[in-house]
Amino acid sequence: MATLLHLDSAVFPEGSASRDITASFVQSWREQHPEGKVVYRDLAATPLPHLNVAAAAAGADDALRAELAAELAEADAVLIGAPMYNFTIPSTLKAWLDQVIIVGHNAGIPDAPLAATPFTIVASRGGSYAAGTPREDCEFVQNYLEKVLSNMFGTTQIDFIVPELTLAHTNPGMADLIPLAEASRAKAEEEATQKAKVLATRLAA
Repeated sequence: MATLLHLDSAVFPEGSASRDITASFVQSWREQHPEGKVVYRDLAATPLPHLNVAAAAAGADDALRAELAAELAEADAVLIGAPMYNFTIPSTLKAWLDQVIIVGHNAGIPDAPLAATPFTIVASRGGSYAAGTPREDCEFVQNYLEKVLSNMFGTTQIDFIVPELTLAHTNPGMADLIPLAEASRAKAEEEATQKAKVLATRLAA
């Protein structure tokens, strides 16, 4: 039985592209692996505290940090909804990272225990920050998460699903981009469904 750790961090509980697409991923995972386990944390609805001096000094001896680290260690795969807010990840997701990354315990060590854990990240954004776009240099979601996961955990399997232009339907100035937004959303939904199916099949074997 494989375990999926699912984190959402979008502020809005309804109408969130990242939440919708992580939900599609989970649905596909459950269909492929009905006996599997899904552990869910809604970081927006139930935010974690920011790391303080006592928790930082305690490391894995801190109860909350130990709980989060154990939850992550027990996961066979990790799914993260990471919408772009002000060019980067939500502060609630950053709080989770600060709490769960424990140097000397699960991070920054030679035999990285999370090196082979696959991470799938739904990195939604209202506009486009793809290579060649005017705001390419403002992309601090994929760049940041790829660096922190690979450098701290030694993670080698990091897949991004990127639904772009999510504001096209609500921003009159982006109305002409609606077809591109819809195509990006459809592609993201398909990628989520297929990635979940492949992962569940492989990990349940």
